[in-house]
Amino acid sequence: MNTGLKDAELEQVLDGIGPRLRRLRRERRLTLEALATTTGISVSTLSRVESGKRRPTLDLLIPLARAHHVALDQLVAAPASGDPRVHLQPLHKERGSILVPLTQYPGRVQVFKQVLAPRKPELVTHEGYEWLYVLAGRLHLIVGAKDFTLRPGEVAEFDTTEPHWFGPADTSAVEILHLFGPRGDQAVVRARPCTTTVPPTPPNPPATAP
Repeated sequence: MNTGLKDAELEQVLDGIGPRLRRLRRERRLTLEALATTTGISVSTLSRVESGKRRPTLDLLIPLARAHHVALDQLVAAPASGDPRVHLQPLHKERGSILVPLTQYPGRVQVFKQVLAPRKPELVTHEGYEWLYVLAGRLHLIVGAKDFTLRPGEVAEFDTTEPHWFGPADTSAVEILHLFGPRGDQAVVRARPCTTTVPPTPPNPPATAP
């Protein structure tokens, strides 16, 4: 590819940012004044960027992406036309766990496919709400002082301000779909790792007649 063609492609990408920003703002029913208040960018600068009279820089795009709750690359380049496929990039975590982000929109509900390898329970807490769906294997879920075992096809949802942990129920990995709210990734450890499982509370014996 020659330099002239590369320059033409760059110009095309840059020319598309302004209209995309204007469309996002209008979809969210925001005025330029309201967006200026949120981002700290002047109304005149926002207007010039949207109209293509000013080239957007990272200093402008980063606060705009945050204000519109979209990933930065969503502002820079539109999805390929006619191709609905999502190109997944698995992230390999410690101890053999795998995380596959299915969405890329900061500030919104996030969806992940996870393969969790065996690990010790470590209770965490954070703002938000979580929803778990078991695809394969058995999931061990701890919420507060309660223990649950979920099998394929079963679902759990809970408030993440309560200490919780989830992972494989045995020595095999478990595969799940994991949804959480805008701040669900900001986990903070609330308890030391434990190796024991909280036993279920036995049912009360039936009352006997006097």
